[in-house]
Amino acid sequence: MALVPLRPGRAAGRLLPVFCGGTRSKGASLSPGVPGRLGQRRYKKDVLPSPEGPAPSVSITEIRQYLRAHDIPFHDGYSCLHTPSLFTAGHADQPPQAAGSAPYTLFIDKTTGSFLCTATLAEGTWQDFQANVELQHRGIPPASSEEMEEDMRQASEDARCIWDRALPLWELLDEEETNKTKAMFGISLVSNATLKRFGVRYLRTAKSLVFPWFSPRNATLKGLKLVRVEKKGNTRAYLEETLPRIDSYHNLFGLPLIGCRDTELVLTGWELDALALHQAGVASLALPRGTTCLPPALLPYLEQFKRITLWLGEDLRSWEAAKLFARKLSLKRCSLVRPGNLQPRPLEALNQGLNFTKILRAALPASHKSIISFRQLREEVFGELANTEQVAGIKWVRFPELNKLLKGHRRGELTVFTGPTGSGKTTFISEYALDLCMQGVCTLWGSFEINNVRLAKIMLTQFAGRRLEDQLELYDEWADRFEDLPLYFMTFHGQQNIKTVIGTMQHAVYMYDITHVIIDNLQFMMGQDHLSVDRLIAQDYVVGAFRKFATDNNCHITLVIHPRKEDDEKELQTASIFGSAKASQEADNVLILQERKLTSGPGKRFLQVSKNRFDGDVGIFPLEFSKTSLTFSSSKSKSRLKKVKEEKELLAKKALEGGVGASKKP
Repeated sequence: MALVPLRPGRAAGRLLPVFCGGTRSKGASLSPGVPGRLGQRRYKKDVLPSPEGPAPSVSITEIRQYLRAHDIPFHDGYSCLHTPSLFTAGHADQPPQAAGSAPYTLFIDKTTGSFLCTATLAEGTWQDFQANVELQHRGIPPASSEEMEEDMRQASEDARCIWDRALPLWELLDEEETNKTKAMFGISLVSNATLKRFGVRYLRTAKSLVFPWFSPRNATLKGLKLVRVEKKGNTRAYLEETLPRIDSYHNLFGLPLIGCRDTELVLTGWELDALALHQAGVASLALPRGTTCLPPALLPYLEQFKRITLWLGEDLRSWEAAKLFARKLSLKRCSLVRPGNLQPRPLEALNQGLNFTKILRAALPASHKSIISFRQLREEVFGELANTEQVAGIKWVRFPELNKLLKGHRRGELTVFTGPTGSGKTTFISEYALDLCMQGVCTLWGSFEINNVRLAKIMLTQFAGRRLEDQLELYDEWADRFEDLPLYFMTFHGQQNIKTVIGTMQHAVYMYDITHVIIDNLQFMMGQDHLSVDRLIAQDYVVGAFRKFATDNNCHITLVIHPRKEDDEKELQTASIFGSAKASQEADNVLILQERKLTSGPGKRFLQVSKNRFDGDVGIFPLEFSKTSLTFSSSKSKSRLKKVKEEKELLAKKALEGGVGASKKP
């Protein structure tokens, strides 16, 4: 896996305002002078592999053959193969094992080949595993990463600094303060005994609950999550911060309370939900990143459970995430609690006095037969009818007019985007994707036309809304914020094989739970491999591959395609998309960036929605480009949406042709 090293000397993560003595304004970077060296960055951000330098992929068949060839016993799990660990022999806190009696504490991911030893926390790639097997056969102890261990020790020290300043919630000055604090977080019904079992503390200076991450190996403190609440009218907004930063925070909250004989589990997306379930007598764990991602590194800890119920939240986004995670965990052992008025999230169910047993018994199996009846779909259909806003998808913040037409961004769809050469297609689509990424949509960029450095510079400028070239002293602050987005880049450039690209996308969906992929642009998928094939046939094949990927992985793909060479005076139409009609037929949405002045009102460029499979609304609206911030965000004052219904468009066309259809229908 390729890594892009980050510049040293930045903050390791934006934590809450007050830690380790002293006060800081919200969002301020922590300086190197703070105890625990919180000012030093020790983490790296993953990018996806390029075809030249990645570790070679491995199949489950090859893994099994290798283990058998080296006489390593194993058995199949749900997501991993289980083997005796190579790393426990001679480890300081591990007793010696008799031959043939070693516990199966090493887990090999069936999809990626990466491994984790739950006894020593050693982990690595499939190639690392093979190297350690060879070392063992030569009588050399397995290799270890002193640098990685030092980083973890330092993160633990930083967390301890904050942990020591936090107080157990049940040991505040008086009962009134305890009750007031619990009411603020909506956990009045969660008992002090439950809070004590989970070790939840309260940091007064930051008004935050502190949830610990204890090592499953020796119960030492590895990290923390802090949650504070902001009231907006009658609603509560919960804000989270982690140490280490979120991409290195792999805490299954509640894991130390799980017994080795537990076989059933409820998986939640929030620590407060895990508290509510535990109080109801249900074994539960909370995922570290909620509904955003289920890191594969956590799968070995879930192998012991024969039945897992995913109860992630109360909106449609949680439901979609549950279905995605169930595929990673193995469908046959997973059940899903469908969100609804009578099935809210666990904490809300506790506060409403609902019956947890009844809700969990009503959980739907994640897997089903190939042919199903309406009876099995009935609840899902009702859910879509009752939650029309959520079904419509995630709204754009920067493009409200686009919401009026497309209604939102939905998983599993294919959007085709085109526009004249030099009109700013890449600049627009980067802002379009950035808007969604800022709302938590895990995004993968495949930029084959411009390199990733230039693309990241454009997106950072759009994110900051200013020219950072003129304000370099602000770079670190904005770069730290930008780095926290769930954004990844493929390191391809120029012509690429479609199978390599699809394989990389598949890897990204598995590893990072990607839900939006941008391909810029299609023409780079039709290189050397298609020289002997008709160009239109090759393009149809590539479009079909992307369409299948979007459907199979419930992932939205935005595909940039150049238009045909046409008269510059004419506006582009759906038929202007290069190639055969297959691209526009397969697409759920077709967006065209037009470079013309509108007949009503100013505006050089405007966005046209010429196809919308969700509800049929099509139309155009003007865009105003800001050279300072490189944004196309639509004008709030002068933009007037021209909504066009397909029937009216057809009548207008007939009227121009002088046909009978020009007269109005009664």
